[in-house]
Amino acid sequence: MLIAKNWVTRLLRSADGTRSDWSVTDTELDSGFVRVGFETEGFSAIPETTGPLVIGRVESIEELTGFKKPIRHCHVNVGDANGTGELQSIVCGARNFSEGDHVVVSLPGCVLPGNFEIAARETYGRMSAGMICSAAELGLTTQQNKGIITLPDDVDHELGSDARAVMGLDDTVFDVNVTPDRGYALSARGLAREIASAFGLTFKDPAHEPGVAGIDVSVPTPDGELLTVDVRPETKAVRFGLRRVTGTAAGAESPLWMQRELMLCGQRPVNAATDVTNYVMMLFGQPMHAFDVARITGDTLVVRRAEKGEKLDTLDDVTRTLDPEDVVIADGSGVLSLAGVMGGASSEISDDTSDVYLEAANWDPITVARTSRRHRLSSEASRRFERGVDPALVEIALDVAAHLLARIAGGTVDSRRTLVGDVPAMPTVRMDVNRPARIAGMDISHDTVISRLEEVGCVVDRDGDVLTVTPPTWRPDITMDADLVEEVLRLEGLEDIPSVVPTAPAGRGLTPAQRRRRAIGHALAYNGYTEILPSPFTEADVFDVWGLDADDPRRRTVAVLNPLEADRSVLGTTLLPNMLDAVRRNAARGQRDVSLYGVEQVTVAGEIDRSPMPDVRSRPSDQAVGELLASLPAQPLHVATVGAGDIEAAGPLGSARAYTWADSVESARVVARAADVELEVSAAEQLPWHPGRCAALSVDGTVVGYAGELHPQILERAGLPARTCAMELDVTALPFAPSTPAPVLSPFPALMQDIALVVDEDVPAEDVRRTLLSAAGELIESVELFDVYRSESLGENRKSLAFALRFRATDRTLTDDECSAARLAAADAAGREHGATIRA
Repeated sequence: MLIAKNWVTRLLRSADGTRSDWSVTDTELDSGFVRVGFETEGFSAIPETTGPLVIGRVESIEELTGFKKPIRHCHVNVGDANGTGELQSIVCGARNFSEGDHVVVSLPGCVLPGNFEIAARETYGRMSAGMICSAAELGLTTQQNKGIITLPDDVDHELGSDARAVMGLDDTVFDVNVTPDRGYALSARGLAREIASAFGLTFKDPAHEPGVAGIDVSVPTPDGELLTVDVRPETKAVRFGLRRVTGTAAGAESPLWMQRELMLCGQRPVNAATDVTNYVMMLFGQPMHAFDVARITGDTLVVRRAEKGEKLDTLDDVTRTLDPEDVVIADGSGVLSLAGVMGGASSEISDDTSDVYLEAANWDPITVARTSRRHRLSSEASRRFERGVDPALVEIALDVAAHLLARIAGGTVDSRRTLVGDVPAMPTVRMDVNRPARIAGMDISHDTVISRLEEVGCVVDRDGDVLTVTPPTWRPDITMDADLVEEVLRLEGLEDIPSVVPTAPAGRGLTPAQRRRRAIGHALAYNGYTEILPSPFTEADVFDVWGLDADDPRRRTVAVLNPLEADRSVLGTTLLPNMLDAVRRNAARGQRDVSLYGVEQVTVAGEIDRSPMPDVRSRPSDQAVGELLASLPAQPLHVATVGAGDIEAAGPLGSARAYTWADSVESARVVARAADVELEVSAAEQLPWHPGRCAALSVDGTVVGYAGELHPQILERAGLPARTCAMELDVTALPFAPSTPAPVLSPFPALMQDIALVVDEDVPAEDVRRTLLSAAGELIESVELFDVYRSESLGENRKSLAFALRFRATDRTLTDDECSAARLAAADAAGREHGATIRA
């Protein structure tokens, strides 16, 4: 919100006669805004003009011909300011002034904003010794208006006197950052109220006492309905009002003081009727609109929703196709205005307008916000309606605007007025009078609490320690006692609240899930894997590339309504797509030997596609709660590893070793050891893995993941290196290891024995290892496979598995006989379970 410092200070000086000499520096005023909770984007003084800037009167105008644009040679009386008293010869291209008009003249030697120095020079065949100034040339606006500044004739201007005071060039413009919940502050009225609290000044509301703003409202008391207005309920319009001014001077302009205030607020003066509505909006915060009565068809206005396909030419010269959700004002010929956003060109004020309808309304904030965004049309009106406008301002704004227009343009205010809707009653809020002091941790007297709430505009009733507070109509954001506490502390000064660092409670450390996740990450990093952070988003067609069945659980994705990237529009149910993308990027950039890991959540759609919407006025039933929970997606934690190229580089100690499916299985075992669970590995078929090189990873008989070499066809379609391997495991599905006593370490030596068993080719080595471990008794410490041998001498489809058995006792040194007996018992069990025989 752009606001001129002098406008705010004038309102406050007029409100408090005892402080009529009150003044404040720019920096102090900026601090005052901050003190009551309004940050500013900065402030800047009107750029300085130095040298002779004076008031003059145009005595004669000579129209020059023969040029591509209209040029006028003027003789201007600047009194004795030029040192001679003679008329000043000035060439000017503006057309909006006449002989006898008072103007602002910069004489030679004057330096205008932008370091633009005025000098006498010959131009268009005439000598020009000065310049007749526009508002933009004086720094009052950044937009070039339709011409130069003309001063009102009803003021006795001394020719040759300094024009700076008349133009108010000693002013500063503040850019106040108004938060969305404080729409009332988008006005001089609202900001003056806040500054009054910041500096302890009396505030008189110009909406109730217009004389504070220099406006003496004299309009007829309404004695009838001006025009029939049909406000449809579906529009959610709160109030709607009309007032009429007849007989205004066609093409009338607003006075300089009004144009100046509008320009400093960032508005461009247009004509008297439009400027009045904009001025009232900037003063009170109530947007208004002016209609040309001659362009209204029929005797009824309808406030309704737009019909599908309806069009409207708005004031910005754009033809807009309306949406059925848009609220419009229409007459017998069609749509006149896009309610709360912008008027239409068909009924706009023109140079021929003499009768004007002034409209003020209170629209539904959400409807206006959606319309503004739908049409990408943000206006000063929509900004205010979106944040909430005081509904009690409708008739006040109409009366003030009608009075100003009649005074400026010479019209007559019609005694009739149309007003639809009542001011809604504000809800009351109850609060313990001691609550602000308890929240702030400081002493705040009861009288201070009440006075601060009354400063905001609240009506406060006290019953013991309980306050019943009715917020003012311009504060719809006050709905609970916490809002009242905020207002009291804000006005008391947030900087005065003591800063006490609370004592941190004793930490409970990491949760078991957090410890497990950290242990998994550390274990993989210690084993040579590099961590990456897989994106939660993935391509919607990745599972088509993999060739997954239509009912595969991994296709139960959750779509993103507004994806950051169009080709990554779903949340991933697996980490592999993004892990493999990392492999592809590394390979494309020359890094072909990679071993990566990631630990992130995946998202699996719930059982119900759409969340139910239970009634929020009471607690939902158990069934409704169950449906809500069932609609939520599951987000289990997964860990994945991918590898390609060589895992061990070639060097003096030997040749390179490629990353194989066995390494991906081992990465799963690393995870299992870090999570302290026993992992079972078995052959499986699961895309995108190679059917002959895929292992299912199970815990207690439940499959929790897969590992192995990826299918070559999928690798080719995805542009990945050949023989790429991967592992993915559901960490959430892993059971937490029970709390067990620390293991007992034996001080006695271990005894090693080997055993080679011949089994059928299709017998998994892991099954044989588990059988040996189980049958070797309590003395066995570990069983490890160290060789697989195949030969014709073993027989067709037979293989030899060599295992290293480690035995140890906790209370003695074992003998060879004890270990041999346990070894033979384990071999017998392998024979019974798998048909194994001891290889001679």
